[in-house]
Amino acid sequence: AGGPATSPGTAGGTAAALFSDHGNSPAPAPAGASSVAGASSPSGGSSGASSSVAPRPAPVPGARAAASAGREPRRPRRWGKIAQRIVPYNLEPDALRLELIELGDAYRAYQRRPEPDLVLLAELHDRKARAFAQWADVSGDASLREDADRATKAAVTCREMHDNRAGGPAGALLTRTQAEHARTVLGLLGALAPHHEPPVHLAVLMLTLRAARAGIGNVTGQDLGGWLQGDAERVLDALVAAGWMRMPCTASEALEARPEDPTAVTVPTLLPDGPRPFVLGKVTRARISGWAQKVVNDRKLRKKKSPPATRLLALHTAAHSRPDGGLGPAEDDGLDLAEAAAFCALPPEEVAKHVERLLSADWLAEAAVTEDGRLRGRLSDRVLHLSGLL
Repeated sequence: AGGPATSPGTAGGTAAALFSDHGNSPAPAPAGASSVAGASSPSGGSSGASSSVAPRPAPVPGARAAASAGREPRRPRRWGKIAQRIVPYNLEPDALRLELIELGDAYRAYQRRPEPDLVLLAELHDRKARAFAQWADVSGDASLREDADRATKAAVTCREMHDNRAGGPAGALLTRTQAEHARTVLGLLGALAPHHEPPVHLAVLMLTLRAARAGIGNVTGQDLGGWLQGDAERVLDALVAAGWMRMPCTASEALEARPEDPTAVTVPTLLPDGPRPFVLGKVTRARISGWAQKVVNDRKLRKKKSPPATRLLALHTAAHSRPDGGLGPAEDDGLDLAEAAAFCALPPEEVAKHVERLLSADWLAEAAVTEDGRLRGRLSDRVLHLSGLL
């Protein structure tokens, strides 16, 4: 009679052990086992069930804290965002990670400024260029290098804009940096031109600016006729014969070229596969070429039917003027007459009559050719925006 009662008690003990996470709450025995135990030996069944339940030890408060008391709690690393990029929390070196985070904060703070500060923005772009270049090095991400290059260019642009706003007249067409590049090209005209006469100098300068980037530039018949009037065909033939340029058509056909089908002129000395006398960026080339076009095609110069020498002198005086229109650096007191004459392909004694033409066209507000070989004067207010910002 005692044997059957032992088995249900054991089963009840097993169930209680399996669910021991309930603490001291025993698991209920199966219904069949309870009835058998009750019929044969109630005390045995009860004893078997209770003996199988082991009480759980009470949790010891602070035990985990005591175990880790010797270790300092880990502080979460700061993360951030810059230029739509998340700065990884595990980026190394840590100084780079912190610089990127702080730089992102600085950009956002700049955007909240009530007024722009181009000098400050240029400094932020410089920092971004350095940080992104280092980030590209440690991560191998080429797109970060591209962002760094863009930041470098943005810094240059900001400084040019600041210089232009700070020192130039309202609406100045060139920045100071672009004006410096323009003077570089103008200074090479004597070396670039195969012949030294005013129409050739003017054509060489304008075509050089058109082809400065890749050695090939587009021109229309209207361009050529505007620069050289009735002498265009002769000048083009002379430049081709001298090997200075190449055209896919005759000079007379080039004079018929329309804007929708311009003539592509190749200047071999400016082709990128050989040594080049100067290098201009895409934007700088376009701005300088546009500036020269505005000078040469000035409304009053055209109305006066100014010859190429007069237009060259207009270019020279504009390029070498200060923001207030004064000719030459302030300390030099004017322009060197011999240099102006060489640029225009004129004898020095002939410069004065072209100065008079510029005065009558309201290009110069005042001017004088002095006995000590200086050209002194000032641009008129109407052309101050074409100043070279010396």
